[in-house]
Amino acid sequence: MQRPIAVLLAAGGGTRFQGTTHKLLAPLHGRPVYQWAIEHALEADLEVWVITGCAELEPVATVEFLHNKNWASGQASSLQRAVTHARERGLDAFTVGLADQPFITPLAWRSVSASTSPIAVANYNGVRGNPVRLDSTVWELLPTEGDLGARSLLTQRPELVADVPCDGSSADIDTLEDLQRWNSSTNSR
Repeated sequence: MQRPIAVLLAAGGGTRFQGTTHKLLAPLHGRPVYQWAIEHALEADLEVWVITGCAELEPVATVEFLHNKNWASGQASSLQRAVTHARERGLDAFTVGLADQPFITPLAWRSVSASTSPIAVANYNGVRGNPVRLDSTVWELLPTEGDLGARSLLTQRPELVADVPCDGSSADIDTLEDLQRWNSSTNSR
């Protein structure tokens, strides 16, 4: 039986981050931001794919890195890269998150991935966030261009969506100030 798939979108340019490196490569508690996201998905016992683009990410053992040559066109192209790969593998679902969200817990990844709803979304104390599980029955509904991801489906097709209560946080690191705030915190997860 196929292990559930976690897809981490890591292709964007990170233009709001004004540090000396790409935000995914910036150190968070001593390690690059993207490595925290990968670690938590792996700890959930998921097979992990990382959709890359702008930043040169160091390979991680057991993780499949898939390059999105159209990364500059927006998040939809990265999501479509994952859909194409999933279809090639004959899969019926995957769970997607962002590589700049290092605080999504392994339990959140596991819980959302275990849902059988066409669209399952993590819910943190009443606030929806990543990860989001997407069944193959909704892949045709995903945007094919622009900087839109699965979020548009949550509002357009609410009858397909199940909320999954989760602990943790889907906070992302978009700016140097975000990184500095989290590095000054004693919480590494």
